[in-house]
Amino acid sequence: QVQLVESGGGLVQPGGSLRLSCTSSVFTLDYYAIGWFRQAPGKEREGVSCISKSDGRALYADSVKGRFTISRDSAKNTVYLQMNSLKPEDTAVYYCAAGLWSSWFPNEYDYWGQGTQVTVSS
Repeated sequence: QVQLVESGGGLVQPGGSLRLSCTSSVFTLDYYAIGWFRQAPGKEREGVSCISKSDGRALYADSVKGRFTISRDSAKNTVYLQMNSLKPEDTAVYYCAAGLWSSWFPNEYDYWGQGTQVTVSS
């Protein structure tokens, strides 16, 4: 059973924007910390952003700070990752994950989506 579903990926030119969505038909996402990770070919999965379950505190990797914004829409049971000023090095499969605590470590998340491809290219 798919527990988290990502959407919103695609092909975009450098400098463009995309908004990724993470939703679930199984979980109420407000009860979980949500992390966004990405994995490019031949590279390890890396944390991009995460948002806590309690106070909504958001954290960002240095590589995306000032360009990406994570947010929750409780009514829609969705967590978004707004990505602006995209660069070719942002190209990767993006995953959302749910866990008890915000963390940069993938192993600390219990549930994962199947990923959505983001390609930044002219």
